[in-house]
Amino acid sequence: MSPRPPRSPAGNSRASKPGARARSAPRASASTARPAPTAGRASDKPGDRIAKLLARAGVASRREIERMIADGRIALNGEVLETPATILTSLAGVTVDGKPVAAPEAPRLFLFHKPQGLLTAERDPKGRPTIYNALRNALPPGTPRLMPIGRLDLNTEGLLLLTNDGELKRAMELPANGIPRTYRARAFGDISQAELETLIEGVTIDGVNYGRIDANLERRTGRNQWIEMTLTEGKNREVRRVLEHLGLKVSRLMRLSYGPFALGDLPRGQASEVRQKDLEQFRRHIATRGGWR
Repeated sequence: MSPRPPRSPAGNSRASKPGARARSAPRASASTARPAPTAGRASDKPGDRIAKLLARAGVASRREIERMIADGRIALNGEVLETPATILTSLAGVTVDGKPVAAPEAPRLFLFHKPQGLLTAERDPKGRPTIYNALRNALPPGTPRLMPIGRLDLNTEGLLLLTNDGELKRAMELPANGIPRTYRARAFGDISQAELETLIEGVTIDGVNYGRIDANLERRTGRNQWIEMTLTEGKNREVRRVLEHLGLKVSRLMRLSYGPFALGDLPRGQASEVRQKDLEQFRRHIATRGGWR
């Protein structure tokens, strides 16, 4: 069996409910919504795109921020922005849904033991419970708004990482960075270790290419077996689809680790914050090596 990534120590720092968004501010008409004079483009001024700055401040991911701009929810000095290409040196004068954006906090990272039956989403049109329902009780007061790093589907349990920093979220989700995720699956059917080892070269299923997967048969009871799998892409329902392709039916799936951060003995439904020194060490590792090596 391949070695399991080491568990990162987690301290008891202060933490809270993810912040709720305010009501959308009235959208300006196309004739009045002009770019503010203090905004520029990459070729004109130094600075960063507004989506990058807002992601760093923990408002949302870059892609979500681009959608928010398209919906007229973000303004600068009272003028509704029309393009995510706006370049700024700070978030002074920027509002989201009519509320000023607070200065970015230091990046923080939390481990959450997600139970089955929770959606990895902020809200659900069907009214099903989400991770944020559980996080209200799992996080101490004072935690900034948190975003999930990757997703676990409704019936998958285990380690879910959450951060207030959009850049950290993006770096950890980026397939090019090759950050390993380890899962344990209980599956019904017949499979051999030799068959599992063919996944080390990747596999194509219904036109979708899945990269290298390190899979090990842990134990077998009758036709039920526990299989540990480590992968780096994290495509939608990847573990389930690969095992179903091999003729197995998954009855339970748990994520054990993500990079160096491990679920360990964290109780179901509880959260714990990664110590700042461990987070900074991980960020330096990714920045200096250009990914997970």
